[in-house]
Amino acid sequence: MLKTKEGHTHRVHKSGITKRANKVRAGLALWLCLCLCAWSATASEDAAGKSKDVVRYGDFGARGDGVTDDMEAIVKAHAYANQHGLPVRADAGATYSMGGKDRTAVIQTDTDFGSARFIIDDTAVENHRSPIFLVPSEQEPFALKDITSLKRNQSRIDVSLPGSCLVRVTNSKEKHFIRYGANQDNGASQTDIFIADNNGNVDPRTPIIWDFDHITGITAQILDKTPLTITGGHFTTKANQAESTYSYYGRGIAIRRSNVVVDGLTHLITGEGDHGAPYGGFINISSCANVTVKNTVFTGHKTYRTIGSAGVPVSMGTYDILVGNAVNVSFVNCSQTNDIKDGTYWGLMGSNYCKNIVLDQCVFSRFDAHKGVANATIRHSTLGYMGINAIGCGTFLVENSTVYGNSLINLRSDYGSTWRGDFIFRNCVFVPACGRPVTASLIGGSYSGQHDFGYTCYMPETITIESLHIDDTNHPDNYRGPAIFANFNPKFIDDSYVEKYPSIKTREVLLKKVTSASGKPLRVSDNPYMFRDVIVRSVEDR
Repeated sequence: MLKTKEGHTHRVHKSGITKRANKVRAGLALWLCLCLCAWSATASEDAAGKSKDVVRYGDFGARGDGVTDDMEAIVKAHAYANQHGLPVRADAGATYSMGGKDRTAVIQTDTDFGSARFIIDDTAVENHRSPIFLVPSEQEPFALKDITSLKRNQSRIDVSLPGSCLVRVTNSKEKHFIRYGANQDNGASQTDIFIADNNGNVDPRTPIIWDFDHITGITAQILDKTPLTITGGHFTTKANQAESTYSYYGRGIAIRRSNVVVDGLTHLITGEGDHGAPYGGFINISSCANVTVKNTVFTGHKTYRTIGSAGVPVSMGTYDILVGNAVNVSFVNCSQTNDIKDGTYWGLMGSNYCKNIVLDQCVFSRFDAHKGVANATIRHSTLGYMGINAIGCGTFLVENSTVYGNSLINLRSDYGSTWRGDFIFRNCVFVPACGRPVTASLIGGSYSGQHDFGYTCYMPETITIESLHIDDTNHPDNYRGPAIFANFNPKFIDDSYVEKYPSIKTREVLLKKVTSASGKPLRVSDNPYMFRDVIVRSVEDR
């Protein structure tokens, strides 16, 4: 019974109370269900990494069993991490299989591969040029207007920039690096790359190295300021079985961002047979600045042969490291799994259009600069059977290092054996041709003077050699002692020979504490006429 304010009483049926209670319960249940759904969605998002402040491949379905193709999960994990600004960490002890699908994981946040293993299967791929991982810049390049020419060593460009930028300039009307020999070609457009600040001041460490009478393209890209780190990881590539032609495989880590550190990575190669296509670098660095690779182990690729552009058989260059259009790139405490004296494997690295490459505490089969490097440094390192190969400009410094190449440094003859600048060698050991009996020469190369490379060719203006020991213990019976210069042109022995495209010869060689195991003194060259004007003196005589 229910009593009202007026004192009346009414009978309340239990069925009415029950109906109202059921409605309340139903509403409450619906509210709880909605809350649970919202919590479940949040929990799912948290499971994907947000609540843990780190993204793991397993959160996106990676099995890590070494059998299942985990590439799709890895792509999704990095996409989520990029969206939310979270680091990525591989699952400890996992082995991720990465098949041949045309998929690339984009790295825009710090990534720790840790102790995880990655198996990259190149035996059947959809796109051999597509990288497994891409590290892109967050900054887009933009065109610079009203700059119609540049001069070598110009200190400033007349433009205001939003910050320090990587500037790239081309002139398609002029061809450089017109290659000579078995891989001959018609050259490439005149190109340069340098850093300029917001006022257009050119960083003196990355000078403009060419005169540009015309400019057909010039762009700038702001340098990424925040460091991005990639650490750990044990990668194994199952080598491709493709035809041995110049179809470069690029299924590795492509770095296109400035200010990147790669630390503690290992790359191995399995399954190489009697043929295969070459590789364009497991670590491929391009169009960026300020990149350091350290504490990393690489593997040289087996050398295969093909028919070159001149119609004759050639060995194909194939690389585990390739650097192009990049400045300030360093390799620190890096090595390779192959014997650096084993000619079965191609030299480890190559580079084009670079400035300020540094090898520090590295053990590599080769240093190589194809289409020029401006300034290079090799210190506390060991170079194997392919030695040091370069053309370029600026200062090339080699110190506290051992070189096993055919020469202490070889100026690439296919690009004119040119170096416009200086060489400095300090506290080094040179073991000619890995100790085989050869006539030792310090500066290797050749130059006929009959081919137009697209530029005037130079030999280093000054060569300074301090504290060098030449281990020429093994030498031919008719050995007359080590030479400073190789015989660059056996035909150029008197004034009857005319260089159609004359090269600028070395001005001065400065020597201090140069010794040889044979006990024989250092000579100028087997071709003294070609180097007749070179001044050779000890440093004490200056």
